Amino acid sequence: MLYLNSFKLSERKVNNPNIYPYNIFRGKYIEPFVFTPITVFYGNNGSGKSTLLNIIANCLEIKGKEYATSNSYGIVDYCGSFSAECSYSLGEDEFGKEIRRIPKNSRYIKSEDILYEIKKIQQKQVLSDGMEYDYVKKGMSLSQAKKYLASKEGRKQEEYIKFSQEKYSNGETSLQYFEEYLQPDALYLLDEPEVSLSPANQVLLAKEINKMARLLQCQFIIATHSPFMLGTLNAKIYNLDTKEYDVEKWSDLANVRYFYNFFKQHESDFE
Repeated sequence: MLYLNSFKLSERKVNNPNIYPYNIFRGKYIEPFVFTPITVFYGNNGSGKSTLLNIIANCLEIKGKEYATSNSYGIVDYCGSFSAECSYSLGEDEFGKEIRRIPKNSRYIKSEDILYEIKKIQQKQVLSDGMEYDYVKKGMSLSQAKKYLASKEGRKQEEYIKFSQEKYSNGETSLQYFEEYLQPDALYLLDEPEVSLSPANQVLLAKEINKMARLLQCQFIIATHSPFMLGTLNAKIYNLDTKEYDVEKWSDLANVRYFYNFFKQHESDFE
């Protein structure tokens, strides 16, 4: 399913080379990005992957968007101006009619969102006040929740939760996060979803994304430089490290070639 068909960045040139976000795309020859059910923005640190996703999220008013602040050059809202100068086209439904709006349950999920959720879950599961919050949320009064947690049964429950927290790793918590938030019929912008995931779990997540795009009417735009994600996703890959944002095969990308050459150099260690 294609909810977002294409996206065109602003072509406006500003005189000051340090104005954000114009400086991120300065010197690039940019054609509209044309999306598939899974599209990847690949690039090394500083290539603009996260900025690009956030600009798209702002233009489409997607939940999770962040309103970035520009450099302090006068009172001009350069971030707002840049977003207003971008353009996009939506996809078509099963009847060939243009989609009027992005699904409400669409989300922009950033790497820091995942890390924050992990930290929040850990704190909530270990601390008593987090448990109090949970019981109050379920309908207890605060005094009832405090009384229950002070009881033998309540203390036993707290010890059980602490044990559970030790049992599950950050990576497993990350997978649980995606299981909760990735639902059918939506557009998802994912910024480095491999954070905290082992290579095996990165592949597992990529396979799940492939399945959701194929069977559950989801569209994904993903920023990553993980070779495990890149090699597993059935995706169109834009290389943001090139001047013209070339579409390339995953096996030709510099980060992937680095891994390949590294293991080739140490090939004898595996024999």
